Amino acid sequence: MRVAALARERAYAPYSGYKVGAAIRTKRNKIHGGANVENASYGMTVCAERCAAFAAVAAGETKDWDAVAVIVAGDDLASPCGACRQVLYEFSPGMRVILATTTGKRKATTLAELLPDAFGPDRLPRV
Repeated sequence: MRVAALARERAYAPYSGYKVGAAIRTKRNKIHGGANVENASYGMTVCAERCAAFAAVAAGETKDWDAVAVIVAGDDLASPCGACRQVLYEFSPGMRVILATTTGKRKATTLAELLPDAFGPDRLPRV
């Protein structure tokens, strides 16, 4: 959670003011952090969870992700959006998801619970 909290502090959120931090831990105990990065062209904004996922991939970690932690300010937990859930599923369908707030609220769940009947690589024909 420490890496996610540090990433949240570094988030670039000048439009919404809603800073989010995330960290992916692999089963080899490597941790990759990410923060949301907003853009004046709102559609170009990238969530913290995807930033963490892309950091893991850039570091050569494309499988065996154990968990993702997501932290936001305040008392209300924030769950990964649909796009982030889909990206996380691509690399680790069985991963745990830990949601947290800066005030200490926490909830643990799984990606399978957040994305039932997911569409993944196993549904595509291999070429």
